[in-house]
Amino acid sequence: MARIAIVTASDSGIGKATAVALAGSGCDVGITWHQDEAGAEGAAEEVRALGRTAEVRRLDLTALPQAVGVIEELIDALGGVDVFVNNAGKGVSAPFLETSLQDWQEVLDVNLSGAFLCGQSAAKRMVAAGKRGRIINVTSVHEHVPKKESAAYCASKGGLGLLTKVMALELAQHGITVNAVAPGEIATPMTGGEDVDPHERERPGIPVGRPGHAREIADAIAFLASPQASYVTGESFVIDGGLLLMAAQANQELR
Repeated sequence: MARIAIVTASDSGIGKATAVALAGSGCDVGITWHQDEAGAEGAAEEVRALGRTAEVRRLDLTALPQAVGVIEELIDALGGVDVFVNNAGKGVSAPFLETSLQDWQEVLDVNLSGAFLCGQSAAKRMVAAGKRGRIINVTSVHEHVPKKESAAYCASKGGLGLLTKVMALELAQHGITVNAVAPGEIATPMTGGEDVDPHERERPGIPVGRPGHAREIADAIAFLASPQASYVTGESFVIDGGLLLMAAQANQELR
């Protein structure tokens, strides 16, 4: 019997790569989109080409709590949920002194409150079905380190990182593991790098010298969703090509 996965914002980038990777590991997949319906249908086609079932729905996490009904709808359409990936994200670049309350609230709604409500919905269904499920929250290196002009984004990702740990503590008794994946710079639409080979982009500030590929994040998520990761919970896996290692190096070189 196929396992069932739901990946939010799986119309492009990390979400799409994750949907395809999970389908490749034998999962039927629920796909959500906010603005790019064609991208979501393209992801569904790739999932179906692997012999798996795909269901597609629009999800707008600025419309809470009603938006969570989409997750319930996908769970019902697919017949359950074994793996849930909170991937939907939003960023606003503005100095702290100029960040509006509206921008602050929208970023936190999508990145934190939406992830909380969607993850809670999926977890309740897993517990009710007696499933030893997997929940993976996509955060960012900025779960761990700050970034100028990104107060709302950093606050939301830092909050999601600690939410991940609380979920892991409380859901372990039900056989559900909860982990975070914290990407660095990845060549996706969010960073302006879609359809670009990351090996062709130089990044002197990153030890491996390039941005990452969405598939490199998706593979990590697929591992955390697998039976092989049954003893891993409450962790945040930074996948950044060594970017966070450069803080001490930068300090040494600023002379």
